[in-house]
Amino acid sequence: MSFWSQHVLPRLVESACKSREILEERRRWVPEARGRVLEVGVGSGLNLAFYDPARVERVTGVDPSPELLAKCAPRARAAEVPVTLVETHAERLPFDHGAFDTVLATYTLCSVLDPARVLAEVRRVLAPGGELLFVEHGLAPDADVRRWQRRLTPAWSRCGGGCRLDRELPRELRDAGYRVDELRAHYGEGPRVLSYTFEGRARPG
Repeated sequence: MSFWSQHVLPRLVESACKSREILEERRRWVPEARGRVLEVGVGSGLNLAFYDPARVERVTGVDPSPELLAKCAPRARAAEVPVTLVETHAERLPFDHGAFDTVLATYTLCSVLDPARVLAEVRRVLAPGGELLFVEHGLAPDADVRRWQRRLTPAWSRCGGGCRLDRELPRELRDAGYRVDELRAHYGEGPRVLSYTFEGRARPG
């Protein structure tokens, strides 16, 4: 593993994910989780302070980065809900069928190697009636912005730990057999090629 991915990238990821706008997104969506929660791409644990202990039984956070999980550990210990951290890739979740009531993904599905496989794994581990909560950036609706997203993605992905600017989450969810129950799509702060955001909830259909 390169010095960049071990030491530089985890710091950049954490810094980018502390913006005021992303903080508001966390406050809006993390408290919606209930029961047994799986957080896919828990990273350095910036969501952990927002779980509602009156609604959540426990949180299992998974991430492939040992460096980010090391940053996450103190936040896991300080959380108001029980937290277990597991180093693994979301394409192969080491959990039983129906093990979770909620899966949360915030700025994660843009970076996974195989989003279709990840969404299939999320379906597998969700209990009947469970839901996926998501906040993700992706492909914008405007043609000029989309062109630049597609042009920039190869270089951006190499520097950004696999992050892609051109994923169209609502379509990927439908293709994976989910019903999107709530969706808010909008440009956020910052450059339009980076900031088009999807927020919402979906259930296996």
